[in-house]
Amino acid sequence: MPLATRAGPMLGRPARPRPGRRRPSAPVVLHSAPIVLPVSAAPLRDGAVVVRGDRVLQVGARAELLAYFPVETEHRWPGMIVAGAVDACAAGAPEPGVTARATVVRDPHEPAGLPGIAYVEVRSAGEEEWESRERDAVITMIHEAERPGGCGLAARTRDPQVLEDVAVLARTFGLRLLADLDAHAPVALDEAGVLGPLCHVICSRPLDPGERKLLRLRRTAVAVGPAHPAADVLALLEEGNVVAFGCLGLPGGPLAQAADVRRRARELGLRPRALDRRLVAAATLGGARALGMDQGAGRIGTLGPGARADFAVHDARGRYPYAALLAGAPCAGTVLGGAIVAGAPQ
Repeated sequence: MPLATRAGPMLGRPARPRPGRRRPSAPVVLHSAPIVLPVSAAPLRDGAVVVRGDRVLQVGARAELLAYFPVETEHRWPGMIVAGAVDACAAGAPEPGVTARATVVRDPHEPAGLPGIAYVEVRSAGEEEWESRERDAVITMIHEAERPGGCGLAARTRDPQVLEDVAVLARTFGLRLLADLDAHAPVALDEAGVLGPLCHVICSRPLDPGERKLLRLRRTAVAVGPAHPAADVLALLEEGNVVAFGCLGLPGGPLAQAADVRRRARELGLRPRALDRRLVAAATLGGARALGMDQGAGRIGTLGPGARADFAVHDARGRYPYAALLAGAPCAGTVLGGAIVAGAPQ
């Protein structure tokens, strides 16, 4: 998608502060750049993101926002402001530009590091081990855990009875589920009640059309791993599955993984329409959807009024922002919850 020559209207119209009301304690800060990529809306030239505290107030043309809001500080960034990437199955230290992630843990009391969801592993080999030891321990950990994004359950067991009980626990406590399609067939997960809108799966193998359809019907997001065949990633996107990227601890982050899919697809001669845009959306909004954090106030993966102020700045320029971003543009800065945690603006 070429970049528009003029920034479009602001994304929604926030209410002006009413006269006589107490001024919010947090200052209004404006982050601007030659290009702003909200993901949920078209790219903006000479755009900006207005932030108060840890939330986005507005995204739009820099000049309009400066005239509309009582901005106290402006951070002028080079390159492109992009909604933060979301790693849907992470391990190890977070990569630059990643602002949320799903991690599999043995103990949800481990430091969170980034917003997201900690998935407590369930590995019982059989029903007896699960009932006698692991079930109560998992429930206790969930009750005692205090994490900003909450906890979930990673269904690593191969026992069908344990899988069924894990699904029941998740529904009872309102927890998200993570399952591995390299260990379980989608139909087996479906029979156990694991699949559904509260679940996302990690997968590094090709899926047949029936498997992709089942996941789509169950509204289960697919986090593709680094080795996932490019043609299958494109099939998931074309057929309407929710796609995210799970980096599994390998370097680069979701945007680098998206760039690798783009490269491998081109080597195969595959150039579907709007592929660059859809791959960037999978690395950001797709990950947020996989974690169930793409809706409401404090949502992630996009930039708009009410979203959490999580974004990255990449040294990317050009008429085609999505292509420029996937051309290997390095991350020059990261803003997490409205705070600059890496890099420095001009």
